[in-house]
Amino acid sequence: MGSTPTTGAELVMALLFPGTKLPLHIPQLDAARGKKTVAQVAAREKEYEELSDDALKKKSLELRFRAKSGESPQSFLPEAFALVRVAASRVLNMRHFDVQILGGMAMFNGSIAEMQTGEGKTLTATLPMYLHALRGRGAHLATVNDYLARRDADLMGPVYGLLGLSIGVIESGMTSSQRRAAYACDITYGTAKEFGFDFLRDRLLIYKQKDNLPDVLAPTGTVRQDSQPVHRGLHFALVDEADSVLIDDARTPLVISALPGEAEQQKAACFQWAADCADQFEEKQHYKYDHEKRKAELNFAGRQLVRTLPKPAELSAVGFVDLYDYAERAIMVAREFHLDQHYVITDGEIQIVDESTGRVAEGRKWSQGIHQAVEAKEHVEVTVDAGTAARITVQDFFRQYQHLAGMTGTAITSKRELKRIYGRRVAVIPTNRPVQRSILPPRVLATAEQKWNAIAEEIEAMHEIGRPVLIGTRTIDKSEHLSKQLAAKNIPHQVLNAHRIAEEAEIVARAGEAGRVTVATNMAGRGTDIKLGSGVAELGGLHVIVSEFHDSPRIDRQLIGRCGRQGDPGSVRQFLSLEDEILFTAWPRQKATRLQKSAAASPKRAGEILRRAQRAVERRHYRQRRLLLHQEKEIKKMHKEMGQDPYLESPY
Repeated sequence: MGSTPTTGAELVMALLFPGTKLPLHIPQLDAARGKKTVAQVAAREKEYEELSDDALKKKSLELRFRAKSGESPQSFLPEAFALVRVAASRVLNMRHFDVQILGGMAMFNGSIAEMQTGEGKTLTATLPMYLHALRGRGAHLATVNDYLARRDADLMGPVYGLLGLSIGVIESGMTSSQRRAAYACDITYGTAKEFGFDFLRDRLLIYKQKDNLPDVLAPTGTVRQDSQPVHRGLHFALVDEADSVLIDDARTPLVISALPGEAEQQKAACFQWAADCADQFEEKQHYKYDHEKRKAELNFAGRQLVRTLPKPAELSAVGFVDLYDYAERAIMVAREFHLDQHYVITDGEIQIVDESTGRVAEGRKWSQGIHQAVEAKEHVEVTVDAGTAARITVQDFFRQYQHLAGMTGTAITSKRELKRIYGRRVAVIPTNRPVQRSILPPRVLATAEQKWNAIAEEIEAMHEIGRPVLIGTRTIDKSEHLSKQLAAKNIPHQVLNAHRIAEEAEIVARAGEAGRVTVATNMAGRGTDIKLGSGVAELGGLHVIVSEFHDSPRIDRQLIGRCGRQGDPGSVRQFLSLEDEILFTAWPRQKATRLQKSAAASPKRAGEILRRAQRAVERRHYRQRRLLLHQEKEIKKMHKEMGQDPYLESPY
């Protein structure tokens, strides 16, 4: 294999800018190393194909007995994988490819398997899940949302059922008894968030049992069923979209808030007052702004303004130092957090939009008062944060598992971070068929308006010849802006973003049909599969348009991977402009504006600056994750030295 880039934005740049010279190398999983095992699986498969369903289940029970007797599952991996392969063929009419066997081997051995879009990660996951579940200690598959957890469990459940294993699903809104029953199954599907919150709730429950036994004891003296932990241990976790969950979500800790106290109304009034006054503070005149830390700091004039601004009666007992903090937070939120980009409003509630998936981050809130400041800004009910009862980061939670593995379409660019933080290697699995994706020359425009016009023109040209087009946008508002342009050209299209979650499966399922135009955030980039309609392959396949760089090049790679699945033809073109958000996310406005002007006369120079901007943002996020990991380690160390539970902050 030739020299291939491996770090940060470089892989995407090599795809989009073929002239990029980067002498780094991606270590692929050597298919020859697994050739012997694949042959053993094939031999067992022929033997098992002749068995009845009952005989297959009996073979599976034999393997379970061996695993529970202490024999290493590695010793009978070929037999286990062959059983799963035969079961999938029999109940789903889906047979694992040889490369999927390789992917299953990598995951069973604790690697993060990078498998390209359309290579069948959902089916591949049945192999390590089954083998680890044989020990009877539970096997968890963590997905990015409830919909995918339920969909994958329903789809693959018959495979496990034929082999005598039970399957459960954890979903939002379930009771403790329902959760306990799902965790008691051999295999459990759910989201990383739900698994993590259940872990925290169990810790709180154990704490209360220690200090408040009458509350959890039935009259007979036995522990009440509803007062028992729901988890039964953290044995094996397979993380779907591993880079999104283990890296992108790592900066957002899972937090259970303490019960609100008497100061709730006063705090809400402070947030609302600060939000209403934020537009009266001007940069340089009243505050200085640190773009790296995303923090506003009031100067003397700003503090004087806080003192003189009118205030409601509820704030009479609040000190000025606290009011300065509220004002600085409100200024930062007004600058950095935007509707239909970072969040949406649903039924009067602020819901975070996860940029890496384009979906609503269900049940998640920003910490340090940011969520309440956003609520005040949008004039919805302020849900006052009354402190933290328990917290854990995604990083720390998944490090609790005895065995951890993952799968994704984009992991190699983050191999160093995955190795350093989780101790997991990345294994690049070869595709089942050669990739036939065409990377068209990128277009770099001076202004955003010129870029969107050029995108609309390219869509129109593709639509006229009948090719389906998928356009990836960074935010909801930009997807709707492009939608208006397409409507003006009378081009029929579908818009897929966090406002249309319920219609996601249907929209994506049809995105590969002839003449279809789909404008989407990253909802169309993860956990879904786009199949080409009749006659589309002959026209050139799906055409993907990347409308701007995201903070992480892995998200761009996800979008690029939507076309060219399983040997299908397809094409990709990148459109960039010198007004793209990445430029101003990377650097202070003054520096970004200076670079913008210097690159205006040269598209090549503009492309280089935008690549630098993406690498700068990527490095910043990596530093933030490293800092978060260090802080969590210090907090745990302090708690342990004091003899306290490291995950409980201020229990009831």
